[in-house]
Amino acid sequence: MRLDRLEKLNRQIADHGIDCLALVPGANLFYLTGLSFHLGDRPTVALVRPGRPLALVLPALEAPKVDGLPDVQPYLWTDQEGYLPAFERACAELRLVGARIGVEAFTMRVVEAGLLEQCAPECRILPADGLVSALRMRKDPDELQSMRRAADLAQRALSATLEQFRPGMTERELDATLRTSILMTGAEDVSFDPIVSGGPNSANPHARPTDRPVGSGDYLLFDWGVRVDGYFSDITRTFPVGEMEPEMRRIYELVKEANADGREAVRPGVTCGAVDAAARSVIESAGYGDCFTHRTGHGLGLQVHEPPFIVAGNEMVLEPGMTFTIEPGIYLAGRGGVRIEDDVVVTESGAETLTTLRREWAPIG
Repeated sequence: MRLDRLEKLNRQIADHGIDCLALVPGANLFYLTGLSFHLGDRPTVALVRPGRPLALVLPALEAPKVDGLPDVQPYLWTDQEGYLPAFERACAELRLVGARIGVEAFTMRVVEAGLLEQCAPECRILPADGLVSALRMRKDPDELQSMRRAADLAQRALSATLEQFRPGMTERELDATLRTSILMTGAEDVSFDPIVSGGPNSANPHARPTDRPVGSGDYLLFDWGVRVDGYFSDITRTFPVGEMEPEMRRIYELVKEANADGREAVRPGVTCGAVDAAARSVIESAGYGDCFTHRTGHGLGLQVHEPPFIVAGNEMVLEPGMTFTIEPGIYLAGRGGVRIEDDVVVTESGAETLTTLRREWAPIG
């Protein structure tokens, strides 16, 4: 249990205009408690109400995870009994009738929201995603240590994959090689299904591996990461295979410059939008603005995508401890694309880049 984090959350709940916060299994619950549950057909909900122990409605088979934890009141249910009575007991004891209940709008499912509405008549279900995300954005030293480890293992895995690359290998073969290399590093898992794309496919920012062979004149793009202690890395590197057209070489150098300028702009007091502009202006001034089709970056931590978002118009001010990606790209439809993505953390005086894998032009094969 992270009682310090729960105490901070409790102090903020009233200021947010709600009486109780309901969390389902996922990153927020793990951040506050260190507990992981499967979000499946057995509803599990944590109810955070200031002045009371953390109420946890969960299947009885999960009881060993909470035995002996301080300031936790479990409401257990069995498959024979069903979950409704446990929800009724929890809502009654927390006096949630007519209460304002904050939920994770992007995570709470219809089934859990319906149970709360049924067991706490006249309650109001309100979005409250910003409550925990505001705490999570500023990483503490332990979190950063896990993220550095995740970056290191991911980079080792790609280096091992590149050692096995031969022209003619398919994207699927390279994907399998990368996944095996990731597991061999000792990482818990991949951060997400890796993007391994070559040639024209690399012009699709969210391509999936295919049976297309990768050969001379192609760009080979890897977007991958690993999980360590629940925390993720997310990195992209693009490699020329053999000889490349002059324009393709030019867009690589532009993306590299945009990546560097974006990372250089990161420091406390700067807005997310200003960092996006620092990277984007390089590409726009070279005439490729329409080919940079996504935001410059996204927050990173217990989720691969979380606040803060490095996008035009975001006036959120950066603070020490915030972690996110810088990932400009140029994508030429039917020909190929380049993306260079690094993970950064805001420091007291500037920024630290957690990823160190070389960004220089480095033909392979």
